[in-house]
Amino acid sequence: MSEANPATRIVALSREVGFDLCGIAPTAEFPELAHLDDWLERGHAGEMRYLHDVRRRSPADAMQGARSVIVCALNYNTEFPSSTDASAPTTAPTGPTGWISRYAWGDDYHHVLGEKLETLIKNLRSEFPEPFEARSYVDTGPIVERVAAKYAGLGWLAKNTCLINEEIGSLFFLGVIVTTLDLAPSLAPEDPPAPDLCGNCSLCIDACPTGAIVEPYLLDARRCISYLTIELRNSIPLEFREPIGRHVFGCDICQDVCPWNRRTPITSLPNFQPRQSENHSLFSPDLEWLLSLTEEQFRDLFRKGPVKRTKWRGLLRNVCVALGNSGMKTGDPRYQEICARLSQLSASNDALLAEHSKWALDRLGFTASAS
Repeated sequence: MSEANPATRIVALSREVGFDLCGIAPTAEFPELAHLDDWLERGHAGEMRYLHDVRRRSPADAMQGARSVIVCALNYNTEFPSSTDASAPTTAPTGPTGWISRYAWGDDYHHVLGEKLETLIKNLRSEFPEPFEARSYVDTGPIVERVAAKYAGLGWLAKNTCLINEEIGSLFFLGVIVTTLDLAPSLAPEDPPAPDLCGNCSLCIDACPTGAIVEPYLLDARRCISYLTIELRNSIPLEFREPIGRHVFGCDICQDVCPWNRRTPITSLPNFQPRQSENHSLFSPDLEWLLSLTEEQFRDLFRKGPVKRTKWRGLLRNVCVALGNSGMKTGDPRYQEICARLSQLSASNDALLAEHSKWALDRLGFTASAS
């Protein structure tokens, strides 16, 4: 190694690659992971079966011989308004708009971070002469990244369960490198992790429309708008449809109301800017446009973006719910056109789309005789 302190050099290498934060954690059995089984037994994971992977109990189980976890963070915040500041759907002159979580406006973060992590591994091989194994993960392996990040000294686990860094807030992606290198952790054994600075604040809990943060530091994913609009493949429960509002992919509310994100730096990376398609943007997108997308158009538009995870029928299901919450009424711009498209979907052989489009039509007070 070219430096007396390998950890310091690794952090410097991560900066050269483009990461905003970097730290090293041991492959220990972190206290938070001891509660994972109880969380799963309560059913809080919903249909996310991958969270039941037993290797998630300890980073040491992710790879044979693993000794260290290098945790890197990349800011994705842009200059565009937050979900709590953006215009309501009924104020748009051409019809209602929806909300796509800001992390999903641009390129797929799995690929962006993945490439940077692989570059970092390549650079590490130039620094360390001895053979070692290294494997990178970006939400793709049995690592609870935010917990590893806490013990790498990158921040604290907030009441909304996100990781918050005192300098850059929580609007960042996490990626990890699990390695057989025996690296000195960023936090010495006698050093505690970053202090919890949430204090008495409960803004995230109070702002969640579906009550997903059932108590401080405890999230029931089954109630989370991100889960409901992305991970859930079946019908959205009736009790959550109205609270979902205009969200069609993910949710930013608990982060947007967080005081620690008021001065979050702006990324210079073009990867995370809102994608454009002809005259449409993924920032506060036109719901009629999304509703009109064919499967082929959906694949073309979202091929390299995170929204592809919800799949075409999942997005249309979500758009139906958002339109049902739009407050549109007869005489509003695009009312007839939107209801005509919803009517087409309500006659679909796809039971999921038929059900949610009928729900939207009922909410909009549309009847065939009114067309």
